[in-house]
Formats: sequence, C-alpha cells, structure tokens
Amino acid sequence: MAESSNIVINYSYEKIPDLSGKYALVTGANQGVGYSTTLGLVSHGAHVTMACRTEAKANEAIELLHKDVAERYPHSKAAAQIAKGHRLPLEFLQLDLNNLKKTQESAQEFLSRGLPLHILINNSGIGNEPWKLSADGIENHFAVNHLGHFVFTNALLDRLKESQPSRIVVVSSLAYQRLPEDSFDISKINDETVGGPMTRYGRSKLANILFSNALARRLAGSEVRVNSIHPGVVDTRMARTAATSQDEYTKAMFANIPKESFLTPDQGALTQLYVATSPDIVNNDIRGRFFVPIAVEQGLNSKALDVDLQEQLWAYSEKIVKEKIQK
Repeated sequence: MAESSNIVINYSYEKIPDLSGKYALVTGANQGVGYSTTLGLVSHGAHVTMACRTEAKANEAIELLHKDVAERYPHSKAAAQIAKGHRLPLEFLQLDLNNLKKTQESAQEFLSRGLPLHILINNSGIGNEPWKLSADGIENHFAVNHLGHFVFTNALLDRLKESQPSRIVVVSSLAYQRLPEDSFDISKINDETVGGPMTRYGRSKLANILFSNALARRLAGSEVRVNSIHPGVVDTRMARTAATSQDEYTKAMFANIPKESFLTPDQGALTQLYVATSPDIVNNDIRGRFFVPIAVEQGLNSKALDVDLQEQLWAYSEKIVKEKIQK
C-alpha cells in the first residue's frame, strides 16, 4: 500500500464538473469518505440524498456541510446560495443495510419521492467486526457490504435507467486480494470457522466487485455505467479500529502501515468522485472497471474476473433475498 505522498493524483475537487441538475444518492453519507463524497457533489451543484442509519447524525452532517461548503468553496454557486439564506439540496433517507426488507423499503421510499437518479454511490460498509449475524441471520460483513447494496441497487435500477446517462459506483477494497485460497465458498458464508474479521471483510469486498461486474454486463448497451473502486487506506474510524483489533492478523496488518501513509477522507473520496462525475467515464465508455487512488485504473485478479463466480454469487444473492424479504 503506497504512501499518500506517492499516490498518483489523476483527479481533484477542482476537476469535478458542474453538477447542476444532477441527482445523487450516497450510502453512508454522514461521515468519513461518504461525507467527503457528499461535500464534493453538493458543492458542485448536485442534489444529494444522504442514505444513513440515523436521522440525527445525518442532520448533524447536513449542518456541517453548509459550513464546509461556505468556508471551503466560497466562490461556488452552492456557497452563493448559502449566502442568500438558501439551504443546500440535501435530504435524508433512512437506510439500514443490516435488514434486507428495511433496505428494500428505503429504496421504495426514495422512489416515492419522484426524483431522478443520475449517480448512485454504494459507499457504506463495515469492517473488522467480530462474528455476528445480521437481522436476517447472515454473516454481518457479507450482509451489509454486499447483500444490502445488492437489494438497494436492484430496487433503484429502473429509476437509474429512466435517468440515464447515469452511473453506479460500488466501493470495494484491495482487501479482496488478501483472501486465503478457497475462502470464497458461497456455501460457507455463515461458517464461523472460515477465517477472522479480515477474511470476512475481504470476502464481502470481493463480492462487491463480482456484483459490480455482473451488473455492468447486464447493463451493456445502456447509458448506465457501473464501476468499482478502492478508496485507499483511509484514516477513518474503521481503520483506527482495525489497528487495535483483537484479531491478531488484522492488528498486525494495520500496525505495519505507517500513519503517514493513510489517506485523508477527502483524498479517499476522490476516486469514487472521479468514477461518479468525470466526463472520462462517458467519453471513453468506461464500465466494469476497477480504480484505485487516485483515479487510476487497475486490473483485477482472476477470481474477481471469474464470470462463473459472478453468476453464482448473483444467483445465490437472489435466492437469499427472495427468502428473507418474502418470509
């Protein structure tokens, strides 16, 4: 993992185009990389729906976003609106990815608002969690990081098609590369003996890429473009928790990463902002690709590119979702 000072910087907040008239939805928008992503979008004119678990935290973030836009982007149209006493186009959507039925209901709530959807950023996620089952009885990392976004994205897909050209950004991680051999056995998702927190996290991040590529293939020929990204090793609560993990493998891995190599949340947000907003994506018809900091395309390993595995995961996900939502 490269130090932040050596990161190739192919995108910046100054390069984000005018997003007036664009409607975005960011999951986990109230903190960390999600917050910085929302800041980048709304400061350039986008209407952003912040999909978060709790309204109180979302409202706190919304107030802070007004302050940050005014202070950090004083010459923007958004800052001018604030100066006139207007509120930024930010709204809250309750989303609990831990519960598949509630996740589908959240998507339906968004659809009921009648808004277009040009940018969907599946940013929310968990990591380094002790063994736990979700509300639906599924291993927590897999449930929240993959299945929740699988349900949410598919429920919003018709709106994304209606709003095209549109984009879906799936936030993954290079942790997908660290999976031990044979640890992505779909039949053993709920087997507590298969690896520790980092293995379960990496498995969910591989699932993100498999889903992203399978969805991109299904949307070939449309103007809905799907790509996945690794935001970098970002100085967030998740990373700080991992550094003090009770799991020795996780703790040792993060202990070996110098503090100065961590990206800030603003830096970590740039790769997903690139995929979400850069004209390059449309001009070069970029879809089904994977990007690392900052806005650098990187090839995927054979497991992530395995079409059979992508389809196995898709079929398994559909089966689980049908069972849990219709039970």
